[in-house]
Amino acid sequence: MVQEPDHFKHKVHVLFKREDLDHERLEGKVVIVLDVLFATTTIIHALHSGAKEVIPVLDEESARDIATTQDPTTAVLAGELYGDTIPGFFHPAPIRLAQENLSDKTLVYSTTNGTVALRQALGADHILVGAMVNAASVVDYVVSTYPDKTILIVCSGSMGSPNLEDTCGAGYFIDLLKTRTGYSGKDTFSDAAETAQLVFKSEPSAESLLRSRVGRMMVGRGMEEEVRFAANLSTHQIVPQLFGEVIKLV
Repeated sequence: MVQEPDHFKHKVHVLFKREDLDHERLEGKVVIVLDVLFATTTIIHALHSGAKEVIPVLDEESARDIATTQDPTTAVLAGELYGDTIPGFFHPAPIRLAQENLSDKTLVYSTTNGTVALRQALGADHILVGAMVNAASVVDYVVSTYPDKTILIVCSGSMGSPNLEDTCGAGYFIDLLKTRTGYSGKDTFSDAAETAQLVFKSEPSAESLLRSRVGRMMVGRGMEEEVRFAANLSTHQIVPQLFGEVIKLV
């Protein structure tokens, strides 16, 4: 009989890249997906800005196919591939996208990592969209609504590797879980969760994001404001959840 990895005895665990989802048993777990720069931050801010729902997709082709099933007067296509806005799509970053009219719109959204991670997590009991901007609300909701579930925080990562911004974001979630909910016990948090918290506490979140590879790339493209926006802590009091294949507010 094959034994499960040691981290299964923990109540809270962190995966540092979406590819690690392939090796996880998701049934019975609450998954919080993070892509701080920028997919989950953008999804959160789009819903905060009036969007009715968000459909995360695997790629451009899927986005265009799904768009054909939507009312063209209420569907918005946005997304990127390897950091470049997909031709004909709206800009994928939170502030720029929110400048469009999103009120009561359906956002069909495609990104290199974050929307793919959301799709890969579909085997979990519950899937929530998290970022630094809504972490406190997500933590409070999960602890009050699913008190007996194992929590798996999934960093989307970048190009198949862990990244600093998602690790920092995961660490913020761990910090909140420890300081605001009373979770305790030596087996509550995995080593990966403890590591993420240490990263978060090592410096201000904006400094971490600006120092990350993607953050530096975005600054080079004139998007420092977007990076700093994504580093804000719990400014959005909303909890987006994946219902079927559509993200809506709980």
